Amino acid sequence: MKVVIIGGGIAGLTLGAFLHKKGMEVSINERTAGMPIRGHAFLMHADGIATLEALSPDKGSTLPGKTVNTFSLRRPNGKEIKHLKLYSWKCIKRRDLIKFLYTLLPKDTIVEGRDFSHFIYEDDKAVAAVFANGRIEYGDIFIGADGGNSKVRDAIFGKVKFTPVEVKEVVGIAYNEKIAKTNAALFTKFQDNTTGLAFGLIPTSHEEFVWFMQYDPNVADVTDSTPDELGLFCNRLLRHFPPVVADIMDSNDFSTSYVWNTRDFDLLPAFHKNNIAIIGDAAHLALPFTSAGTTNAIVDAQTLANFLGDGNDYENAFIRYYNTRAVEVEKHIHLGRELKKIFLNPTVQNDDDIPVPLISKKGNADLDASKQIQVHYFTDPICSTCWIIQPLLRKLQLEFGDYINIKYSMGGLLPSWETYTKGVIKEPTDAAKHWEEVCALHEMPLDGDVWIDDPLPSSYPPSIAFKAAQMQDTDKAILFLRRIKEMVFLEKKNIIKWGFLENAAFEVGLDSARLLRDYEGKAKDLFKEDLVLAEDLGVTGFPTLFFNDNHGNSYTIKGYKPYENFEEIVYKLVPDVKRAVINTDPKNLFTLFPTMTDKEFAFLSGINRVDATAILTSLYDQGYIDKYESKNGVIWLSKYSAY
Repeated sequence: MKVVIIGGGIAGLTLGAFLHKKGMEVSINERTAGMPIRGHAFLMHADGIATLEALSPDKGSTLPGKTVNTFSLRRPNGKEIKHLKLYSWKCIKRRDLIKFLYTLLPKDTIVEGRDFSHFIYEDDKAVAAVFANGRIEYGDIFIGADGGNSKVRDAIFGKVKFTPVEVKEVVGIAYNEKIAKTNAALFTKFQDNTTGLAFGLIPTSHEEFVWFMQYDPNVADVTDSTPDELGLFCNRLLRHFPPVVADIMDSNDFSTSYVWNTRDFDLLPAFHKNNIAIIGDAAHLALPFTSAGTTNAIVDAQTLANFLGDGNDYENAFIRYYNTRAVEVEKHIHLGRELKKIFLNPTVQNDDDIPVPLISKKGNADLDASKQIQVHYFTDPICSTCWIIQPLLRKLQLEFGDYINIKYSMGGLLPSWETYTKGVIKEPTDAAKHWEEVCALHEMPLDGDVWIDDPLPSSYPPSIAFKAAQMQDTDKAILFLRRIKEMVFLEKKNIIKWGFLENAAFEVGLDSARLLRDYEGKAKDLFKEDLVLAEDLGVTGFPTLFFNDNHGNSYTIKGYKPYENFEEIVYKLVPDVKRAVINTDPKNLFTLFPTMTDKEFAFLSGINRVDATAILTSLYDQGYIDKYESKNGVIWLSKYSAY
């Protein structure tokens, strides 16, 4: 089967590389003469990076790009609004990525100077692509990877309706080694909270930056885009921004800068018609606020290549490709529009609610393939055994966090008391007794009186709330899960009630208003997906943890097991693993984990319970920490400034 790809940009080259790797015949047709290297740089998330690493013959060691691990949002006066750690992001120059992809393909695979004109059809199926220079390329299936203004998309679906250009973006590359030394791995963004005007700065090397200026053309616009006019326009708009912005402007060559008219279009009902499909910007155009465009194009390519590689049924492959990608793509479209609306109406947002201008991790918390060990953890907000393994999971995170990525899924422990059939617990009073026994055995505080005073009829509502939290931020979702567990296990709060869920979300930094919308909407479907997956994997109790490496090796822990069992699995999967030394300074531990029980602090510090309690009591007396006393134990609350 011969695949004809129209468009030799990142999407087309990535698809071609995957298909070539599978031994398929490929022809890539690019309209420009010479390597298509126009464009500056972009941020790429772990999904795209992992996909490119799968293509690389050296496991990604030659993959271009510079790691970006910190995001800082500031006002023009320099005041910092957000300072967040970024996970698995790279800034990659488009030119470097194109060159990298070219090395993965035979030279005769790519044909330049072919501007697509139309298809030749037989029996409603395309048999050849015709180009403006008169050249014809015959094939079995055809893939349009020809960008946002796709002629292939127009040929099979007609013209799409683009959204109006409400935001414009100037993009450039600047060289400034002095600034680079103080901004290594840092994505800095300055944004005016009255006009929305924004300036971003991202390092691409030890001396180079890609920068962008986003502005509302209804407030100010440039009519003459000559280098001199563009430079004057940018400097005029940015005159009230910090000196570092002026330094970047002085370092910039405006002859290589350009204005990007941002727009998108609604999710298409399909990404194919008969034997013609589209990928990347041709299939779904992303607004710049999410940094999703290039990652989506690369993931599209891998997804489609995998399905095409399963057999000769391209129609089924195209349908599976759409069904797999459409949900995620639609989320990015809506997120981009939401961020655009915020950008155009900056005064409606207070500092705490401003979103990070990057795509969030996936709502289903897909695993980060760059980690050597993937752990799929099935849990439940009211599972007492899941509570008592908290010290173990925290120590695992500290000692082996560089190797391990944990995906949290909900298992649905208690649908209702009428349908609950597991074990000896038949009613709430049985749960109360069980919790008291678990507390005495494992020295983690649990107060079973909640099952007498205000028993929960089901664990489904807080589980759905967790899925809603994951849709916003998977890291904060874990903090949210911890918080609602503290509420039910120590504070005797019935976490089926929305007021408690809303307060927990607010406390850990989630948008509680959005949480409610997702809780009442998409999160229910995500929870159902977790239940189906748990059943498919044979999960019958909690906790259940599946440990997997990238070579097909797998181990499982069910229920409570000593920490040595976790260590043993890690060493089996990564024999040369290097255990990190835990900094047991109380300030460090309370910065990492803002709440801890006596058992957790003792376990992480490597000391006995008596000594741990003495240290914690002293810290409390000095005002460094606070405490909440339950009937069966204390939980200590950090008051350190970092928290």
